[in-house]
Amino acid sequence: MDRGNHSWLHSGLLADEMGNKTEKLATDVLTAARAKGLKIATAESCTGGLISGALTAIAGSSDVVDRGFVTYSNEAKQQMLGVSPITLERFGAVSQATAKEMAYGALANSLADLTVSVTGVAGPGGGTAEKLVGTVWFGLAAQGSAPIAECIQFGDMNRNSIRVDSVHHALILLRNALENL
Repeated sequence: MDRGNHSWLHSGLLADEMGNKTEKLATDVLTAARAKGLKIATAESCTGGLISGALTAIAGSSDVVDRGFVTYSNEAKQQMLGVSPITLERFGAVSQATAKEMAYGALANSLADLTVSVTGVAGPGGGTAEKLVGTVWFGLAAQGSAPIAECIQFGDMNRNSIRVDSVHHALILLRNALENL
């Protein structure tokens, strides 16, 4: 496969950890969405746009990827996605409720048929006794369905590993959802 088209994966920030697996998962998602004529949007916090970056690194992805929201701050989550300040105050940014609201907000504020959201503690700091470093919540929303969410505990790995594993998991969630739509 021509690596020149995906040079951002191989030169810099996450070059050693992203690559073939990410490219394969992103290609699978794009192929499945394209076959069903569906659009995708992302709502990302701890991954900082890496999911949409992985999808848009593939040539021709514009027929599937509608947009990506990078909502690292609570203010961005509220302004761009409509996450409730009450949700953030009561449950925090890293929570099931926030992941669901992020996924729903991406759906409501885009032309997408399917969205994925990610919010977590990538470390090395920021963890608490209740939300350890490596705690990541994922949300998924599809037109006509209630949003769902799940939590993965990646463990106290390094920051890049948590982020890369989160990208992979989000792409797998999208791929699996597309198989069932």
